[in-house]
Amino acid sequence: MSTTRQQMLQRIREAAIASNRAGGSPAPLPERGQVGYQGGGADPLARFQAAFTAAGGTLHVVADAAAAVEAIQELVRARSIRRVLLGRSEVLDTLPIGEPLRASGVEIVDALDRSKEWFAAELGLSGVDYLIAETGSVVLASRPEQPRSLSLLPPIHIAVAQRRQLLPDLFDLFSVLGPHREDLPACLSIITGPSKTGDIELRLVTGVHGPGEIHVVLLDSK
Repeated sequence: MSTTRQQMLQRIREAAIASNRAGGSPAPLPERGQVGYQGGGADPLARFQAAFTAAGGTLHVVADAAAAVEAIQELVRARSIRRVLLGRSEVLDTLPIGEPLRASGVEIVDALDRSKEWFAAELGLSGVDYLIAETGSVVLASRPEQPRSLSLLPPIHIAVAQRRQLLPDLFDLFSVLGPHREDLPACLSIITGPSKTGDIELRLVTGVHGPGEIHVVLLDSK
C-alpha cells in the first residue's frame, strides 16, 4: 500500500473517530443563500457570466423577447446556418423566432419530429430548466419536446433562458430536484461549456462528442 493511500485512510479513520466522540453528528454546512457554496456573495448573473465564459461559452444578455430574437438571428446569419433543430419551452414559446428564420431561408426542424433531418441540423435551439451560477452550467431535463439530441447532435447549441432560472449552485439544483419529486426526468443534462476531450495525446479538442459552440441568450427581465 502506498504511503499516500495510507495517509488518506488514516485521515478518514481519525475523522470518523472524532465524529463518534462528538456524538456522531456531522459538521454543520456553511450558511446557504449566497452565490457559490462557499459564500461568494456575487451577483448571480455576474457569477454565471464569469464561469460560463471561462468554460468556453458565450453569454448574450438581452432586455426583452424582440432583442432575444435579434440575437438568435444574428448568430444564425453570422454562421450561415441553413437548418435549425427547434425545441420547445416556456421561454421559447413566447419568442416569435420561427417565421423570421424561415423568411431568411432557414429550414426549421421540430424536435418533436423524429426524422433523419435531426442529423442534418447545424444548430440546436432549446430552452433551459435552470442555470447554475457557480459553475456556469446549463441544465436541461429531457422530455419529448426537449430531447437530449437537441443539445448533443448539432455542432452549435443556443439555449434561451430567463434570469429567474438562475440558481446559486448545484446544492440548490438538487434541492429543487429532490427525491420527493414525482416528475423527475429520464435524463438530466448539466452542460458546462462546449464539448471537450483531452483523451487523445493529452491535447484538448473541442466539439468531439457534442457541440463545439454553446451560447446562452438570457432575458434579463426581473
